[in-house]
Amino acid sequence: MTHTVQELTHPAVVCRRVTKDFGAGDNQVHVLRGVDLDVPFGEMTLLVGPSGCGKTTLLSVVAGLLNPTSGAVMVLGEDAGSMSGNQAIEFRRRNIGFVFQQYNLLPALTAAENAAVPLFAAGVPKKKAVAAASSLLSELGLGDRLHALPSQLSGGQQQRVALARALVHEPRLVVCDEPTSALDHATGNAVMELLTNVAVRPDRAVVVVTHDSRVFRFADRIAHMDDGRIVETEEDQSQSAVKTFGHQPMYAEVNS
Repeated sequence: MTHTVQELTHPAVVCRRVTKDFGAGDNQVHVLRGVDLDVPFGEMTLLVGPSGCGKTTLLSVVAGLLNPTSGAVMVLGEDAGSMSGNQAIEFRRRNIGFVFQQYNLLPALTAAENAAVPLFAAGVPKKKAVAAASSLLSELGLGDRLHALPSQLSGGQQQRVALARALVHEPRLVVCDEPTSALDHATGNAVMELLTNVAVRPDRAVVVVTHDSRVFRFADRIAHMDDGRIVETEEDQSQSAVKTFGHQPMYAEVNS
């Protein structure tokens, strides 16, 4: 799908005065306390901060998994708060890719079949869906592991299958919750390199929740959270100066 220049000059995600409460009365907990956040297209934005500061809750609100208690959330030009349950499900299916801390791969499916799950959900015939997923997995260095079950893959390989699953349906927004927390330093760096080189492109935005300071260098911007608010945003990280869009030939060399 081709997107207009005007469309891409607006942020992929806009949050204004967003709050999120859980519970009621004396048991009410204020997790988000008036978040303002812009997430541009063509960049990787990290949400960082101490445990319990609201990072994952904000990511869930942006992805439409949670409704805000108050405030405005615009995602890809759509008012996320005004969608019905079914509309939100369909919007996520078409537009958002998810990468989780736990890989959430289906144990009875092969790597290629796991990566093809979003296409299955969209009604794409199995043969065509698996072929598309296999092509993407090959670009991610897993061309020789297409038929392996999750139990036969290393942690880094499973995370690459999860990344392929998040990208196979060409989403315009990719959200990642602690994608390197279960990985060692070298494997985590390899996964972040893949995210940078494969997921980030001019018509897509990538949001990553992380507390791993070792991966900060991959960000175009870093939004620091504390106590349910964005307290500081750093822009123009050094990595963005050398970032190129499109696929790179290095992927097959990453075998972690």
